[in-house]
Amino acid sequence: MQNRLLISIILLLSIPSIWSQTGPYSLQKALQTARNSSPVLKPQQYNVAIAEADVVTASLRPNLVLNNQTINMAQPSHFPANTHWYSGQNRQVWWQLTKVFQLPAQRKYKIEVAEQNVLLEQKIIKEAERNLFQDVATQWLDVWTSRKQLDLLTEAKNNTDSLVVVNQLRYKNQVITETELIRTTLLADQYALQLKSAEQTYQNALVKLQFLMGTTETISIDTSDRFLYQLPTSLDSLLKQALTSRSDVQALKSVVTVSDANIHLQKAFAWPQPELGVIYNPQNTIPYVGIYGTIELPVFSRNQGEIKKAVVLKQQAEQQLQTTQVQVQTELMTAYQLYQTQQTNLTKFDKLLAQSEKILTSVKYSYLRGGTTIVDFLEAQRSWLETQQQYYETMQVYKQSYIRLLYVSGYINQLAQ
Repeated sequence: MQNRLLISIILLLSIPSIWSQTGPYSLQKALQTARNSSPVLKPQQYNVAIAEADVVTASLRPNLVLNNQTINMAQPSHFPANTHWYSGQNRQVWWQLTKVFQLPAQRKYKIEVAEQNVLLEQKIIKEAERNLFQDVATQWLDVWTSRKQLDLLTEAKNNTDSLVVVNQLRYKNQVITETELIRTTLLADQYALQLKSAEQTYQNALVKLQFLMGTTETISIDTSDRFLYQLPTSLDSLLKQALTSRSDVQALKSVVTVSDANIHLQKAFAWPQPELGVIYNPQNTIPYVGIYGTIELPVFSRNQGEIKKAVVLKQQAEQQLQTTQVQVQTELMTAYQLYQTQQTNLTKFDKLLAQSEKILTSVKYSYLRGGTTIVDFLEAQRSWLETQQQYYETMQVYKQSYIRLLYVSGYINQLAQ
């Protein structure tokens, strides 16, 4: 019974550590996590709620205005007989209840501008997400590269360590010289130092990725992720996608829409807003009632400045949209060409990897049987490691070009859905 209780306690204590780790993270999962949890996005997401509050403000109608004026006779000599200063016969009271009446178009366009600003803020958030996703993807790739470099050095060190053990026996049996044993041990020590540095680089990259994703749990990445997602194969299809769906293009289109609605609003404000109401005015206990009305005469000011500014702002937004569309075409063409170039470069490494692996295996076999020198083996070992490292460096550049293509085409936002 005690053993069962002890096991139950251990299991309960282990639950937090089990749930505190999630992974490994593929690129897509890392982007999805960043979209929901990144501290970089959270402050900007409040802008949507602020814009929605402006819609509420635009929908409100002007309040009623209550005005009171009370005056008393100042000289007692003018008071009627047997009255005091506070008597109603010595006082005049003015009660006025009025309200500013907006023209229907003014309220309509105020609401429209506010609603379009909400849509604009949502598009701006999408653009902020696109930029964040590029940072997350790039950092994910840094972690992937660091992990691959760490694995390579670990494999090289294990191979060298095993050779050190073999050479110690061979030196004891006087098969090899002390110099050969020292050179083998020296290479193993060099790999050990490089391995420590690689481990620190890997951990630092993980911490940066963890921050961008907005998670506090211990993370790892899926190094088997092939990093290939469905993209249109033709440049024309990618360009069409970017020009219609890329978040910065959509945001600028929203700016044009907001500017257009603002022109209508400013033209509506060229018309004055009348203030109308009723009056109740007891004078010396004699009641009077009446109506109140005031309206600004649009002789000098008809909101000309704001109308002109609204027109210029729309022209500016349209120019920014045209410039961005040209920029999108340029970015996409260069990103697509770079991606194809790096894809071609990567295919050339397949033959080199096979050759370096074959040479190392052959030289090691020959060295252990006395058919070649330690110098040949060490050179083959270094050549194998350099080829492997160059391959993963080329793979990193290729995947960077792929991330760039996802970013400039706008598909990176879809990947995080």
